[in-house]
Amino acid sequence: MASPARIELDKLSVEQLKGLKEQTDLEVNLLQDSLTKIRTAATRLENASAALQDLSLRPQGKKMLVPLTASLYVPGSLDDAEKVLVDVGTGYFIEKTMAQGKEYCERKINLLKSNFDELVEITHCM
Repeated sequence: MASPARIELDKLSVEQLKGLKEQTDLEVNLLQDSLTKIRTAATRLENASAALQDLSLRPQGKKMLVPLTASLYVPGSLDDAEKVLVDVGTGYFIEKTMAQGKEYCERKINLLKSNFDELVEITHCM
């Protein structure tokens, strides 16, 4: 990554300094929002991975509550813990085996952590 051009602050006018501050504040807020979104997505995937682990340990026919939304659960029973539906984004789901579902979550968690580390590195260079 190329290093940003140096700006001699003592040669800038007050208006230019205000503009530079506003631009810097905007960039910092954008980076903070990105970091928060990455952390939130990683947490959701870690929760999904833990749920898959818990689901794999339950016996077939086990009664449970199935979440339809964050606050709506319906009664159900476990038919086949070896097949899971994985949300791949924008309303699309793919049927995978339990092992493939766990691997998908781990791959996405690692990608998000890598992106998080890159953003943190960028913020330290600023």
